[in-house]
Amino acid sequence: MTRRARTSELMWPRLFRRFEGGARTLQGQLRDMLVHAVMEGFVSPGQALPSSRLLAATLGLSRTTVTLALQALVDKGLIDARARSGLFVSEQLRSTYLGARQRADGEPDSVGVHWAERLKLRPSEQRNIEKPGDWQQQPYPFIYGQFDASLFPSADWRECVLESLQGRALRRWAPDHIDRDDESLVEQIHRRLLPARGIWVDRDEILVTTGAQQATFLLSTLLLGPTTVVGIENPGYPDARNNFLLRTRHVRPLRVDEQGLVLGAALAGCRYVYVTPSHQCPTTVTMPLQRRLDLLARAGRDDFIVIEDDHESELNFSGQPTPALKSLDSQARVIYLGSLSKTLAHGLRLGYVVAPAELIRELRALRRLVMRHVATNNQQAAASFIGHGHQEAFVRRLNIAYRDRAQALRKALALHASGLRPVAAHGGSALWVSASQGCDTRELSARLYRQGVVVEPGDVFFAGARPPRQHLRIGYSSIPVERIEAGVRVIGRELAAMKLAQRAPGTRR
Repeated sequence: MTRRARTSELMWPRLFRRFEGGARTLQGQLRDMLVHAVMEGFVSPGQALPSSRLLAATLGLSRTTVTLALQALVDKGLIDARARSGLFVSEQLRSTYLGARQRADGEPDSVGVHWAERLKLRPSEQRNIEKPGDWQQQPYPFIYGQFDASLFPSADWRECVLESLQGRALRRWAPDHIDRDDESLVEQIHRRLLPARGIWVDRDEILVTTGAQQATFLLSTLLLGPTTVVGIENPGYPDARNNFLLRTRHVRPLRVDEQGLVLGAALAGCRYVYVTPSHQCPTTVTMPLQRRLDLLARAGRDDFIVIEDDHESELNFSGQPTPALKSLDSQARVIYLGSLSKTLAHGLRLGYVVAPAELIRELRALRRLVMRHVATNNQQAAASFIGHGHQEAFVRRLNIAYRDRAQALRKALALHASGLRPVAAHGGSALWVSASQGCDTRELSARLYRQGVVVEPGDVFFAGARPPRQHLRIGYSSIPVERIEAGVRVIGRELAAMKLAQRAPGTRR
């Protein structure tokens, strides 16, 4: 028996019990159940139904009862009886079925609930970064922030996972930790990762999170009210901006230049300022030391807190990275967000917050309400990975590979797509490029995707209802270096084709 057939066999008795007492007869109850199964998508148009013999045995009914109920549905056109094939949900129901599954927002469902009137928030309406689910099957995945199996240290990670399955280790991570983090990972963050960024704190100033994004959500929940003013880079990280917008309407876009966040008049009145100084998201530029010092001085003078997302700080091609803002902070005005998943594997979802112990205590209590604690088996494997030196070796290999890919991408753009101008950067895993005014990179990215080239249009990174549409983020973390030039040739051809179309007589500009 196939897994699908087995699942179906288990479904019917449970579904049948939901209709007990709803009809006067068992036939009526069975008919109601089958109609419900079709309309709610448990079985779809064209899908085979169990035979009358199997359905009778599964539900504990007589075969006569089942046969009569099925025949009634055949007579009504809900079920097709195909000779020598069996019973199938009628294909004629497809439009009805799709209409039921795609009801207009706010229309009451079968029990008359108007969910549109009950929702207090609509996160689904926010603009978010979109990544096609099949990007790994495309020949030219210039996509940012995704896993590259050819670079992942599989043997080293396997060794650490196997260590976590040994008896003593298993007894450490398998029990419910309530709200505690795995001590071994906190130790590695405390002794290895933070000192590498010039940060020395106590262990009670560290909280493990499911990536830096969860940290932003927890901080927004604790610190922001409806009138709190939060400044964020523009262009900037959409997920952070959207987290803030769930809590306050006063999210203020802050200008970015070739040195990162501009310390202009817009900072006045901000209660919190979110910044990505190591590699600004999405432009990848690095904030120089003097501007970092000026930002901290401004925070002290104007009494705001800086939320530092130390975005891809390890990915630096030109030597030692610039010191973290947190390492320069003498007034406890910086909340630091770090991540392991951005370099090791994005699906791992491991990050951490560094903040004063009083704030960490409340963040820990809030996290407990959401998910208790981060998966401790992953924490322990990551701790071993860092402790054995695998993380440092892996980052070194990444920097070499990414440097070569970045050089190849820049060279290919200059040769084949000179209309795209990349921003100068010294690390990271993507290039931020600008096209000429009037070029719609959303249209360009859609045309490229049809030819197997995956790039990210840049408008989602800008605040406002009418963001500029001439920017692209072209990632190189997931594409082998030998495919870069061929992919850029496709980009160049489509860019040229769009320009020709714009110049054609009668074309609207």
